[in-house]
Amino acid sequence: MSTFSGLETARRGMVTQQNALYTTGHNISNANTEGYTRQRVNFTATSPFPNPSINQPKIAGQMGTGVEAGSVQRVRESFLDVQYRSESSKIGYWDSRATGLDKMEQIMNEPSESGLAKTMDRFWQSLQDLAVNPEDAGARSVVRQRGLAVSETFQYLSNSLTAVQKDLGNEINVSVKSINSIASQISQINKQISEVEPNGYLPNDLYDERDRLLDSLSSFGEIKIENVKSGGNALAIAEGMVNVSFVDKNGQSISLVNGSEAKILSVTPTEAGTGVPTGPITGVTVGGVNLDLKDSGKLKGLINSYGYEEAGQVKGVFPDMLDQLDQIAYSFATQFNAVHTQGYTLASSTSPSEQGKLFFADLGANYKGAATKIGLSTDVENLNNIAASTSVNQAGNGQNALNLAEVKNTNFSSVTPPAGKTFPITAGTIQAFYESMIGKMGVDSQEATRLKDNSKVLRDSVETNRQSVSGVSIDEEMTNMVKFQHAYNASARNLTVIDEMLDTIINRMGLVGR
Repeated sequence: MSTFSGLETARRGMVTQQNALYTTGHNISNANTEGYTRQRVNFTATSPFPNPSINQPKIAGQMGTGVEAGSVQRVRESFLDVQYRSESSKIGYWDSRATGLDKMEQIMNEPSESGLAKTMDRFWQSLQDLAVNPEDAGARSVVRQRGLAVSETFQYLSNSLTAVQKDLGNEINVSVKSINSIASQISQINKQISEVEPNGYLPNDLYDERDRLLDSLSSFGEIKIENVKSGGNALAIAEGMVNVSFVDKNGQSISLVNGSEAKILSVTPTEAGTGVPTGPITGVTVGGVNLDLKDSGKLKGLINSYGYEEAGQVKGVFPDMLDQLDQIAYSFATQFNAVHTQGYTLASSTSPSEQGKLFFADLGANYKGAATKIGLSTDVENLNNIAASTSVNQAGNGQNALNLAEVKNTNFSSVTPPAGKTFPITAGTIQAFYESMIGKMGVDSQEATRLKDNSKVLRDSVETNRQSVSGVSIDEEMTNMVKFQHAYNASARNLTVIDEMLDTIINRMGLVGR
């Protein structure tokens, strides 16, 4: 063994402990950096002396030659990443769904003094008041104004829901752009990693940035990640590039990122140049391949709220609510007009009592859009044309006003619609239908909020476990700093001792007889 081998052993100890101190400093510097994973130096004992061979020296045994920094590795548990991303996709779905339903609840505003139910109750009450005083101009004016309030409330609800639905369409566009941006960044990082790993290095900071992007991507949908080795002289613990795929409702994987290639995700139909949806979503594609999203992730949650087409039918939270509002508005106005046209108007000095006057404007044969189009007929601009009587020229007869008030309790399974029209509400009363609609909205909102909160608790629990493994603890790093500092000082002291030994050999031996 070389006389100077002890110096090399001590030097290696100092260099390796120095590397560990530098890595500790890097950890401390990034203690508050989002997505940073603490790093450690893997100490490896260097090859002992001598190596087994035919000409090996005859010594007592192999002597250690010191230590070296084998690699600088991230401290991370991949299983926790899988758990986190799974819960992240769930919370992304339920959070977007809960947000949409919460906005809907704010618009519908039930129960309250300003909601549709209360507005219609006031309308029915005004008709009962009219039945008591059918000739009273004030009572007739109140009926007209209450009817106007009902139509304006329908219009407000429909227009407000449509505006929020449009906002959801814009959010879908933003989400699609975010997904494509993240996919592009991941592919670029893959390329950088593939250029570094074959040289025997671990690009830990690139790994961190890629994992941060994957965490973000997982909130938009369920993803599957496959690691691909870079080749060359890459270390065994090198993570390589990643292929990223979306998982559809059938469990099939649709590739989004393949190595350094990123594919484009898109939805249809959209406005040219902006990417904003122009109607119910008919399809989602990745690189031209159809992606049938499962109920997971923010993108699917937004689509389910905004509206989508399935088997020729439009479905979704907001389309369903708008459609039900149209059904109520159409059935209500059409049946009310049917009863109103059977009554007689109030005769005046210039006109006799008449039948056939409309209270609400005719909505045609199709109920679609009725909540937006509903309004008062021009007939009732003259208050005398409100048909409160069931008999001609009987001013004090208020029976038809009572008949109009009873429209509230009309069971649509027992009435025949006017010629050329159909009732979209085929059974039950308007009030029962509306209560059912509002009740379902409340239950759906409560369920979405509950599942969002549950998913958040699970995700936060996984994140806590992940941070306990990968997060930087200042206390732990300070302890490591002291440990590596003492080891460095000990190696330096060992170097000094060996130097003194060599000084004795070189400068003091061989002086006898001089």
